[in-house]
Amino acid sequence: MGQLSFYSAEARQPRVADLAGLLCGPGQAVGFGRGAAAKVTVELAESWRAHAVVLACAERGVQAEVGVTEDGCRQLRTAFRRDLAPLATAWLRGAEKTVPEDLELDGPALRLWALTAGQPETSGYSLGLDPLAPHTYPQLTAALLRLGLAGSLLGAKAGGPALRFTGRRRLARLAELVGPTPVAAEHSYWPAA
Repeated sequence: MGQLSFYSAEARQPRVADLAGLLCGPGQAVGFGRGAAAKVTVELAESWRAHAVVLACAERGVQAEVGVTEDGCRQLRTAFRRDLAPLATAWLRGAEKTVPEDLELDGPALRLWALTAGQPETSGYSLGLDPLAPHTYPQLTAALLRLGLAGSLLGAKAGGPALRFTGRRRLARLAELVGPTPVAAEHSYWPAA
């Protein structure tokens, strides 16, 4: 059995700040009342993702519900909450989504990113990015690099926007960080070493 990484999803108790993983992907934060409260929303392609992310939010003491948007997409949303205000403050400049300058990703946030927008590929794994915020890609790439995960940016024509990870070492590192497949997750969608 290998040694548990300090940054692994299993290294510490879940916390509200882990929801930053939703914002690394296609999630959005919305502030309210001059930073007094905020909510998080994210569209999810598959029903298993919705169930898994609702459970992950509940582990962090955040109630989330899944609805259907006007265009028929599944959307997870939280209520406006005071404990989400620091997350929104860090990730928003006005109404524009930005990556916090001091972002330090870890396993729990990465685990939520994989639950939200992770995809297996023939020779790797990809983490989806927000198509509405291409200015965030360099900072997210740099934050992953600091964790020892060098990814390649995929454009829309290649199935992106996403960051693709290939190679045995990178995939093993990703699997180590996100931890075992969550009970509610589709096993075939989870990173494997």
